[in-house]
Amino acid sequence: MSLPTVGKKSALRFAYHLTLIDTFGAISLSHAIEDAVQHIRRCKKCGGVSEHEICEICLDEIRGNGQLCVVENAKDIFTLEENRLFSGRYFVFDDLEKIENLKDIIEEAGAKEVIFAFTPSLASDAMILFIEDRLKDLDLNFTKIAQGVPTGVQLENVDMLSLAKALKDRTKV
Repeated sequence: MSLPTVGKKSALRFAYHLTLIDTFGAISLSHAIEDAVQHIRRCKKCGGVSEHEICEICLDEIRGNGQLCVVENAKDIFTLEENRLFSGRYFVFDDLEKIENLKDIIEEAGAKEVIFAFTPSLASDAMILFIEDRLKDLDLNFTKIAQGVPTGVQLENVDMLSLAKALKDRTKV
């Protein structure tokens, strides 16, 4: 078994610590993982993570502000929610066949704006165009998160695609 972003050295440190230093922590961790596997599922509406059939965000009527943020995976919702950056509804678009589900949630939420919060790439841009084309019969405003030069990063450390987008999408000062 392997975990994302955990290399061999880190895994060895974790295993050593849990088996020889903190055995109670190891048992607690194993029970927590077992509990999560048994009780965590995908929300039937948005595809996010939930302990129930419908997640708390989808059940929250206050979040019906006309905005729907489309993300690539459920953990992106956690990132946006943790930082309280968005107060609308979400939809996880991780499969091309979910286009009908997306239409349903747009209509149910009364969405007027669809915000794409995808990882910047050519593949993501192609996916956005695909989705826009499939939703063109709906009266929607399509936007995507801004891209460009991150704060505090030297230009020499910015990839060319990000730098090109930053120049292209520059704003007036």
